[in-house]
Amino acid sequence: MTLNHLRNLTSHFGRTDVMPVLFLGHGSPMNAIEENMFVASFRELGRSLPKPQLILCVSAHWETKGTWVTAMSSPETIHDFGGFPRPLYEVQYPAPGSPEWAKKTKEMITKTVVGLDYNWGLDHGAWSVIKHLYPQADVPVIQMSIDYTQSAQHHYDLAKEIRELRRKGVLIVGSGNMVHNLSMVDFRRLGGDPYGYDWAIEANELMKSYMLDEDHQSLIQYRKQGPAFELAIPTPEHYLPLIYTMGLKEKTDSISFFNDEPVGGSLTMTSVIVNAG
Repeated sequence: MTLNHLRNLTSHFGRTDVMPVLFLGHGSPMNAIEENMFVASFRELGRSLPKPQLILCVSAHWETKGTWVTAMSSPETIHDFGGFPRPLYEVQYPAPGSPEWAKKTKEMITKTVVGLDYNWGLDHGAWSVIKHLYPQADVPVIQMSIDYTQSAQHHYDLAKEIRELRRKGVLIVGSGNMVHNLSMVDFRRLGGDPYGYDWAIEANELMKSYMLDEDHQSLIQYRKQGPAFELAIPTPEHYLPLIYTMGLKEKTDSISFFNDEPVGGSLTMTSVIVNAG
C-alpha cells in the first residue's frame, strides 16, 4: 500500500468529535529506529490524525493478573527485549503520563476491578510505534494491561466500557500483530521483500474479512477457526489488542487497513484504522 493510499484513507480525519481507534502491527523492536515502509506509514498516519488529549495504549507486552492502568506522571521508557543493537536501548520516549486520565479510565470500568500502576512505564509495544505518530512526545500516554487470566470475550466487553473515551479526545491504540508466530519465523527473509507462509496469509485475510463483515464473534472465538488460526495465534497476547480495537468500534464506524504485508513468513504487519462514520 502506498503512502498516497494511506493519505486517502485518513483524509477525512478531524471532521468528527469522535477519535479514531488504531490497531498497529508493531513487528520487530527495530522498527523503532529503522527506516522502512511500515514506519513511513506510521509517520504519515501521525501527520493525518487529529491531535489527541491522551493516548491509551493496550500493548501485547504488558500482561498481568488483573487489569491495571499506568498512573505515574513520568513513565519510563522500558527496553523489554534482548539481543538487539545498542542504539535501540538508547531510545527514550519521554512522553508524560496522566494520573488524572488513569483514574478516569479506572472509574469508567465497572465489570472488573482495575488497579492503578506506578511501576510499569511504556514498553516497546507502545513507544516503538507511538514515537513515529508523535515524535515530539508531546501527548500524554497511559497503558492498560492485558489480563492473561481472562477470555477474549472478557477483553472485548471491557473495551466497550471505555468507548466514551473516544468522545473525550482520547486516541486508543492496540499494539500487537494479527499473525504472530515467532517460533516459525524465517529470519533469512526478515528485512527483505514481503513474504508469508500460506497459512499466515490465509489467517490474515480471514481476520480482515471477519472485521469487514462485522463478524466479531468469529474473531473472539479464534480457537474455533481452524488450523491457520492455530498457527497464527499460538499465544494470544499479540492478538488480543485487536479484540480491544473491535470492542471499541461502533456500528457506523468504517474500517480500513494499511501496512498489510507479511514478514518473515509467520508475521503480518497489518494495521487497522477504525474511524467514526
